Amino acid sequence: MTGASISPEVKTFMVKYFQKTSALGPSSLSQLFTEKLKDKFLSQTSLKLTDKNADLVFEGSISNYMVTPLAIQANETAAKNRLTITITVKFTNITNEKQNFESSFSRFADFSSSQSLSVVETDLITEINDQLVDDVFNKAFINW
Repeated sequence: MTGASISPEVKTFMVKYFQKTSALGPSSLSQLFTEKLKDKFLSQTSLKLTDKNADLVFEGSISNYMVTPLAIQANETAAKNRLTITITVKFTNITNEKQNFESSFSRFADFSSSQSLSVVETDLITEINDQLVDDVFNKAFINW
């Protein structure tokens, strides 16, 4: 039970490619997020994925990918760093316009400054994408 509230007339959904508009971040970021979003809806709902004339349409972009230092130590170096990813989402429900929304979602994960971003980046992106996908799913289907 996901708690998803989907009206019976809604049968299909479409996820348009989430283009990375941020200057930073790996080139695979758009593909990873878009596919994870599709997978969430396929596994948590009975909706069918389509590429046209969908009842529900998700579109947007990856608007920010940023690494910032945290917990500055006495020697002015960071003990931790934070990777933050922000997405913008436009959700269109063809069957019920009142559920439409445009929102930004931002999530982060911290990592030790003793680790290189290139070593932990894949795991951090996976963790952040999971959280972002849950946020979009909850906003669209659980109405929080």
